[in-house]
Amino acid sequence: MNFYHNLEIAIQTSPIDTKEKLIKQLFEYCSQNEFISSKNFEPILFESPSYFSFCTIVDPKELKARKDFHTNEGLASLIHAILHIEYSAIDLALDAVYRFHDMPQEYKLDWLEVALDEVRHYRMLDELLQELGYAHGDFPVHCGLFDASNHTAHDVLERMAIIPRYHEANGLDVNPQIVKKLDNRRKIPIVKKLIDALDIIYTEEINHVYKGDKWFSYLCDSRKLNKNIYFDILEKHKLNDKHRPHFNVLARKEAGFSCDEIKKLAKVECE
Repeated sequence: MNFYHNLEIAIQTSPIDTKEKLIKQLFEYCSQNEFISSKNFEPILFESPSYFSFCTIVDPKELKARKDFHTNEGLASLIHAILHIEYSAIDLALDAVYRFHDMPQEYKLDWLEVALDEVRHYRMLDELLQELGYAHGDFPVHCGLFDASNHTAHDVLERMAIIPRYHEANGLDVNPQIVKKLDNRRKIPIVKKLIDALDIIYTEEINHVYKGDKWFSYLCDSRKLNKNIYFDILEKHKLNDKHRPHFNVLARKEAGFSCDEIKKLAKVECE
């Protein structure tokens, strides 16, 4: 198998069935081959995300606030937004393997496993979206995660800091707030299904952030850097002063954040 060529195809492929099939093949191959040759391989910087062909991409400021979850369209809009994040996360996990080929086999397997988790999350949400009569691409989206991927393509340390330890970690703050807003409609079958899906996603995303923390720590150790460089990286990407009204201390601690980091990120108690 031409491992990196197939990764490139998987990242650029749109249909979820094809993407999943390729990821499973890549995971199996990687698990059986500790050394994977990257001779004559040079990763490309992708010009557009894999959903470019079927989604209308707009500036994040143009997206309407999702407040009305009492209508099918409002609920579908919410599901679509989360589903789109999960779809984007598939490609981000694959890109972490594709772009940083000098990292150990364990690193590659971790992110291929994350990609498979994200496929499963996507399928759960896609089923609910279809139940409401909608499909991925029916609502406009932004490409913020794709942009963040390109902005960190030069350095795996920055990638681990910005994607899992910033963007995915923020999802740990947001997920319980969404469930809280939906809870009074839990008796409605599709809302109950959505809450159940969000609970699964939440638990597994803690593990994804933990993997990001594990490899961020590994890189800091190997480069003899203090882990506080995380805040320098946030500052570089203009993310250090973001307001965080619902900071999930417990989930972030479980995902590897120290209390010192948590206190620097938000004005919260941590023990």
